Amino acid sequence: MGQDIEETRYTREDRQRYREKVKRNLAVFKQLLADQRFETERKLIGVEVEFYVVDDDGEPTMINAELLSRIESEDFQTELAQFNIEFNLAPHKLIATVFREIEEELQTSFAFADRRAEELEAHVAMVGIIPPLRDLHVTIQNLSANPRYHLLNEQILGARGEDLLLEIEGVERLSLQASSIAMEAAATSVQLPLQVSPDGFAEAWNAAQAVAAAQVAAGANSPFLLGKELLRETRIALFEQTIDTRSEELTAQGVRPRVWFGERWIDDIVDLFDENVRYFPALLPEVDSEEPEAVLGRGDVPRLPEMVLHNGTIYRWNRPIYAIARGKPHLRVENRVLPAGPTMVDPVANAAFYYGLVRGVADLDEPITRQLSFAAAAENFRAAARDGIESQLYWPGVGEVPASELILRTLLPLAHRGLDSWGVDRRDRDHYLGIIEQRALKRRTGSTWQVHPFHQLFDDSPMEREEALVEMTRRYLLHMRSNEPVHTWELI
Repeated sequence: MGQDIEETRYTREDRQRYREKVKRNLAVFKQLLADQRFETERKLIGVEVEFYVVDDDGEPTMINAELLSRIESEDFQTELAQFNIEFNLAPHKLIATVFREIEEELQTSFAFADRRAEELEAHVAMVGIIPPLRDLHVTIQNLSANPRYHLLNEQILGARGEDLLLEIEGVERLSLQASSIAMEAAATSVQLPLQVSPDGFAEAWNAAQAVAAAQVAAGANSPFLLGKELLRETRIALFEQTIDTRSEELTAQGVRPRVWFGERWIDDIVDLFDENVRYFPALLPEVDSEEPEAVLGRGDVPRLPEMVLHNGTIYRWNRPIYAIARGKPHLRVENRVLPAGPTMVDPVANAAFYYGLVRGVADLDEPITRQLSFAAAAENFRAAARDGIESQLYWPGVGEVPASELILRTLLPLAHRGLDSWGVDRRDRDHYLGIIEQRALKRRTGSTWQVHPFHQLFDDSPMEREEALVEMTRRYLLHMRSNEPVHTWELI
C-alpha cells in the first residue's frame, strides 16, 4: 500500500501547499527526462506477493504483527489488514534462467513464512480472495497498526462524504454498504514491476494495458466474496469500489475513479503524471522538506516525494513508478492486475506470460495502439474479470474469440517471441508458458477449480454453503502447498 507516514490531520493550507509542491516535483521530473538522467541499460523485473494469514479452515486470523516479528526479514512487510502480509523479491535481470530462480526464491520464502505461521497455529495462503471470508473479518478494527492505513481510510471516506457502496453482479449478486476501506484487504495480488528506459516506457505501458485482459483470463483466482459466487476475478471490482472517493453524483458527472484502467494510450510517461495532477486531488497531502530544484541544481537526484506519494494514491492497474537506486533515477511499469496464487509456480508462469507478451506486443511492426482501440482494451479487461478463461476477447486481426483460443493461437506465440528477445532460457520459456498453455487447453484456472468442488460439495451433498466453502478451501490449501500448477489439481 505504499510508504509509511505519520499520523496527522490536514488543513486546507496543507492541501494547497501539497498541490503546488506536486507541480514543482513534476516540473523537475520533466527536467530530469530532458537531461537524460535516467538509467537505461538495466532491464530488471521483480515480484511482490500479498498473502493471507489464516487458520486451518481458511478463516483470516489477525496476527500479522506477531508473524512478522517471528519472520524477522525486511523482505516481508505489513499490509492493509491484520490478516495480510506482503513479500517483496529483490530485482532480477530479465535474462537466462530468471524465472526458475524466482520460483525457487519465492517457494523458499513462502515455506519459511508458513513454518513461522504454523508456530502460531496459522498458515500463509495465496489466493485472490479467501472463500470463507466473512464481514466480521473486514472491519476497521482489523486494519493494521500502521497510521497510513487509518489515515487513508479517513481521507477516502472524507472525500466521498458517505459510506462505500459495494455492488457486484455476477453469478450471484452482492450489495452492501461499508463504513471503512477494510474490505479492500480481502483482495490480495501479485505485482510485477518492469524497469524500462524513458524512451521505451510508453510502448511498455501501452502493451501492458493491451494484454491485461489476457492476464486476468488466464490467471483468475477470486470467484467468491462473503460467501457469494460473483465474478471469475471478483478482486478487480472489489478493489475499484472500496477505494472509490466519488459519490453517486460525482460518478455520474464523469469524475475519474482512484482505481483506474485509464482512458487512452499514451505517448510518454509524462502523460500519466500529468493526468495525476489534472484529475486527482490529494488524499495524503504530506509536504516534505526537500527542495527539488535546489537538489537538481547541485547535480544530485531529487526524491520528488510529493509526486511519488500522490502517484501512490492513484491505483492504476499498470502504474508508473519513479524511483532511485544506486544514486540513479529509473522508471518502472508496475503491473497490478493479477491475484495471488494458487501455487508459487502459477504466478511465476503468469509472470513469464506477462513479460513475454509485453516485449512481444511492444516489438510489433505496427504499434498495438494503431490496431486496437483503447476502448476495446478496456472492454476486454471487464469481460475477462467477469468470465475469466471463458470470456470473449477482441484482438486485431482475429476478431472476438474465446480467451482460451486467443491465448493458444495468438498470444502464446507472441510471448514466446518476447521471451526469446529478452534472452530467457528456452527450457524455462517452454516450461512456464506450457503451464499457461495447459490452463487454456483445459480451461482451468484457480477460479474454475474453486467453483467446481464448491458446487460438488454444496449442490450434491447435504453441506450448508459456509461448510462447503470451508471444505473446498481446506482442499485448496493442501494443493497450494504442493506447488503443483492448478491445471493439474484433481477436481473431486
